[in-house]
Amino acid sequence: MRGESNRHFLGVERSATGRPWRDRLDDRGNARSLAIAQRHGVPEMLARVLAGRNVEIDAVEAYLDPTIRRLMPDPDVLVDMKAAASRLAEAVMRREQVAIFGDYDVDGATSAALLASFLRVAGLEPLIHIPDRIFEGYGPNAEAIASLAQRGAGLLVTVDCGTTSLEPLAEAKRLGLDTIVIDHHQADENLPPAAAVVNPNRLDDLSGLGYLAAVGLVFLSVVAINRELRRRGFWTAARPEPDLLELLDLVALGTVADVVALKGLNRAFVAKGLIAMRRRERVGLTALMDVSRLSGPPEPWHLGFMLGPRINAGGRIGRADLGAELLLCTDPTAAAALAAQLDRLNRERQAIELAAVAEAEAESMTALGTEEKGAVIVTASPRWHPGVVGLVAARLKERFGRPAFAIALGPGEIGTGSGRSIPGVDLGRAVRHAVAGGLIMKGGGHAMAAGVTLKARALGEFRAFLESRLGADVEAARRDDALLVDGALTARAASAELLATLAAAGPFGAGNPEPVIVLPAHMIAHAEEVGQAHVRARLQSGDGAAINAIAFRAAGQKLGQALLKSRGRAVHVAGTLSIDRWQGSEGVRLRMIDVAPADPVERMRT
Repeated sequence: MRGESNRHFLGVERSATGRPWRDRLDDRGNARSLAIAQRHGVPEMLARVLAGRNVEIDAVEAYLDPTIRRLMPDPDVLVDMKAAASRLAEAVMRREQVAIFGDYDVDGATSAALLASFLRVAGLEPLIHIPDRIFEGYGPNAEAIASLAQRGAGLLVTVDCGTTSLEPLAEAKRLGLDTIVIDHHQADENLPPAAAVVNPNRLDDLSGLGYLAAVGLVFLSVVAINRELRRRGFWTAARPEPDLLELLDLVALGTVADVVALKGLNRAFVAKGLIAMRRRERVGLTALMDVSRLSGPPEPWHLGFMLGPRINAGGRIGRADLGAELLLCTDPTAAAALAAQLDRLNRERQAIELAAVAEAEAESMTALGTEEKGAVIVTASPRWHPGVVGLVAARLKERFGRPAFAIALGPGEIGTGSGRSIPGVDLGRAVRHAVAGGLIMKGGGHAMAAGVTLKARALGEFRAFLESRLGADVEAARRDDALLVDGALTARAASAELLATLAAAGPFGAGNPEPVIVLPAHMIAHAEEVGQAHVRARLQSGDGAAINAIAFRAAGQKLGQALLKSRGRAVHVAGTLSIDRWQGSEGVRLRMIDVAPADPVERMRT
């Protein structure tokens, strides 16, 4: 809701990170915020947050209570869902051997575990295959399908993949397997030969559910299968129908980790899934929370930054199926061992990532120059592990504020890499055009992320193509980039009660950003580097109240340098509030994301 009046919040035209600060609400938004507060009796700050997320006045009550019952569509609105549910119900009734083929990320692992959990309750023991990221790559492949067929599979279900796998699924058909695809990736006109392709992003699907993660679609599929089994009289007193809401912990984890928009049904999935997760009834997930040293009830950011990366670590530098195996594990001792293994792999991944990021940042700084010219960053190295290039690209995008690719060069001078984009720049479309033009060997993705395979000698041409194709979009996106602020308050007002009030507008994440709060004219009483390149600070207001604050990965960056230089000075600090739990005590902490001098003269100098 960009301000029509283009007002700079607290007059900040250029912050330490080079951005203007703007009120998230324009004049109409402020009027809506006031109306929300008056009609619904909610605190002013919560009303501002709701208005800033385009919640209509009449929709406030429903938004504050996102329920599965109200937001859940009939699964049959998805094209091919009836056929998929019927075929899977038939497999259950016949006690067929079902094989599940998933992706190697968190969405894939949770999708596979969710479907397998349901099929187990229905009496089947499905085979699960998660491909190796390096040796097999993304999606179904003929060799793995042949192996599953040899093990007796008669029905293959691909989750979080399969939509574009025309040749591998044609091979599955040749081997006598029926196939069901449950996926959310972009689809072409040509679909694979399958009994059903359940994908809200296929061109002929009008369900409007394209924002769901694959695990959300698998949950809808399970609802449909369960309904079909009920219709066929499968569930009895001796074999009672399962409570499908118990599967929502997996749905929440996959949804948050896949960074899909937390709107509509996704908000309900995550809100109710967190409640299920807090009951600690899933043995594998409990072991993962314990090894992650998660204190207090799980929150969305725990899923994205603590649990998700550990499951992903198996697919990045270890055994790809470890995450799904842990999520399905029912033995506490075995689960603890699996969780410990994933935790160790995650630490190894962090070390590998740090070294790659340092090299990539140095290369990028040289390429961009002191004036940081260039629309897109394309970096490559034979020293990088293919499992971390997506993370490296994300760090580069974050550091330099423009789309970035990181490519691991392997044998035969073939590079495999990942790209991450900024809002307003469609990276997936550019990559698909690069493939169509013969510049790169393979590639695909969506607006914010893409994957590529290319020859090393094509790097320069690929970089030039991206500069040409995306230059204008990147320039416009960077020009319009501003920190949108939800409101201002003092350290004394930043209380646990306020956090609980704002949480009603959550869960927060992609598509529903955490409220950005500014602490105006607070003195930096203390600031220091801590941990792995973080900056910790103590902020003090004019009335003597203070709040602890931290800026993650800010050391050596513009934000960190500005914080350390401003010790003893009054600054405007922007960030998000969270509960900091440490050694049994709780307090409110500000996660700092930007800073600007409180003195207008000082701002003009920066």
